[in-house]
Amino acid sequence: MMPDKVLVAGAGGHAKVVIDAMRSAGLPFEIVVADDDGRKHDQALLGYRVITPLNNALAGVGAFHVAIGDNAIRARVTEYLTGLGLAPISVLHPRASIAATVRIGNGAFVAAQSVLGPDAMLETGCIVNHGTIVDHDCHVGAFSHIAPGATLAGGVRIGTRVLVGAGANILPGVTIGDDCVVGAGAVVLNDLEAGSVHVGVPARKFR
Repeated sequence: MMPDKVLVAGAGGHAKVVIDAMRSAGLPFEIVVADDDGRKHDQALLGYRVITPLNNALAGVGAFHVAIGDNAIRARVTEYLTGLGLAPISVLHPRASIAATVRIGNGAFVAAQSVLGPDAMLETGCIVNHGTIVDHDCHVGAFSHIAPGATLAGGVRIGTRVLVGAGANILPGVTIGDDCVVGAGAVVLNDLEAGSVHVGVPARKFR
């Protein structure tokens, strides 16, 4: 059952994308926008008044979506709000192409014009941004972010809190370890170790 009031945690650019997707999907709840950055208090975001801090926006809220692009912060805020007994909800833009056998964890976001192939899996708190392709049998770990225009070919495995930069391409069957960063436009040919940063064509370790 959908709650009457849903908190959008975060009031930056990604929050605009999430709210637009909610509106496009016609989801039947009141949206409350909040952020812990006091400088945003009472600012307008797509017509919604921003409340600061988050704790001041929780009255009557039954569920939430963390609309923050930073993977680590998104994970922390999700853990905090879940600990308060609130339920994370996923937001799927109606103009995304999602195969019938895709599995999507709680709190994930799938943007317009993205493609999720058969038997792909998104874990909790993932972002699949505009125009991305997550092909068949891919697995995207919790709180990872696949940036606009990136492509994961079939069978790619993405760890937790990974950032795949805009326009990057990951070749079939590649595994990317936890907390990796793949630079914008990079082409990844081989597995990447956890915590590493790779850039270029083909992708090479930066640090």
